[in-house]
Amino acid sequence: EERGSRLLIFFCDFETHSSLAKKPPDVTKSRRLKTEQLLKVDDHDFTMRPAFGGPAIPVGVDVQVESLDSISEVDMDFTMTLYLRHYWKDERLSFTSTTNKSMTFDGRLVKKIWVPDVFFVHSKRSFIHDTTTENIMLRVFPDGHVLYSLRVTVTAACNMDFSRFPLDSQTCTLELESYAYTDEDLMLYWKSGDESLSIDEKISLSQFLIQKFHTTSRLAFYSSTGWYNRLYINFTLRRHIFFFLLQTYFPATLMVMLSWVSFWIDRRAVPARVSLGITTVLTMSTIITGVNASMPRVSYIKAVDIYLWVSFVFVFLSVLEYAAVNYLTTVQERRERKLRDRSLPCTCGMSHTRTMMLDGTYSEADTNSLAGYTEAPMVLEDMMPEKQEHMVVHLSMSSESTTTKKKGIRALRIMQNTHAIDKYSRMIFPGAYIIFNLIYWSVYC
Repeated sequence: EERGSRLLIFFCDFETHSSLAKKPPDVTKSRRLKTEQLLKVDDHDFTMRPAFGGPAIPVGVDVQVESLDSISEVDMDFTMTLYLRHYWKDERLSFTSTTNKSMTFDGRLVKKIWVPDVFFVHSKRSFIHDTTTENIMLRVFPDGHVLYSLRVTVTAACNMDFSRFPLDSQTCTLELESYAYTDEDLMLYWKSGDESLSIDEKISLSQFLIQKFHTTSRLAFYSSTGWYNRLYINFTLRRHIFFFLLQTYFPATLMVMLSWVSFWIDRRAVPARVSLGITTVLTMSTIITGVNASMPRVSYIKAVDIYLWVSFVFVFLSVLEYAAVNYLTTVQERRERKLRDRSLPCTCGMSHTRTMMLDGTYSEADTNSLAGYTEAPMVLEDMMPEKQEHMVVHLSMSSESTTTKKKGIRALRIMQNTHAIDKYSRMIFPGAYIIFNLIYWSVYC
């Protein structure tokens, strides 16, 4: 029995070893070894560019814009996510293939071979996406042609002109250039001209309308290093005006119109007119501060500044208008008071005419009760039904020997309550503001 069990164990071990011997080899390991042999990575010095010492190596570029993430007026920059692809030929990576198919690799092989050192000119921040791994692709063809693609997000500077803000259009540029190789070593060009730039149709911005994307190229000169090929991605953005109409222009216009209400308020209502003027002035100051808080501190005047400051001047002038009205009213009342003080003393027995001022505190009964006076017919001059304040009553004094028809001034004058400045301001202020709006919108639209 022991001999039989030993034979059984030996037979099982033999079957196990025979099955392991028949197992196919590791395909991934053999493929890896075959790839290293085909590309000959270890047989060449890839720190030097292809055809080193010869003519410049052509490197074609094309770009697919995935998203235009943000436009910042305060920082004067933009953020864009794109697919950047490079095309060149490196005969050191050529390999033989019966199927003529390319081989695709990830970012790990990129560190072992030569790739173009393209960077973004005037960029502030940029990074290659690395979720879940680095978004890099390398595709090598049997004849040595190479496609190198990566997904990048870049924040670059954009020189903006806000002289027409918010009725403006901005043109921003993303620039690509080789950092180390001049045009004698590397010739950077758009692979398919304007077709080298493709845009996702779903790209949209909240404040801008994307009008045009196009590509250009030219040489850039550095005094210390020489000439370099530079590629440009240009895009034009037009700002949506409706947001600023609701948040800036309409409130400013309403504040100006509200300041005109004081022209219809009684000039003696000092608290009402003063509080209305101060409220509109402070509101305009708040609107101006809010607009400038979201803008860079530029040294020139913007279009919105012209509109807001002219509106502020209109509001401020309405306050000054009431100051002038109040001052002139005070001066006028002081004059009338002096005239009244001179007219009140009565000198009986005189045959000529005396004049008496009634400031609304004297009734007709009080006037008729004045002894020795004969009430003359009253003549109303410059009287308006709704504007009455003071009455000047001319009473004639006569003795018994003087006839009632003796010459003298017998008239009642009613002073208007509303000052002439208020009357003219009701027409001048709205008319001037309408003319300003017509000129403003015809120039900037």
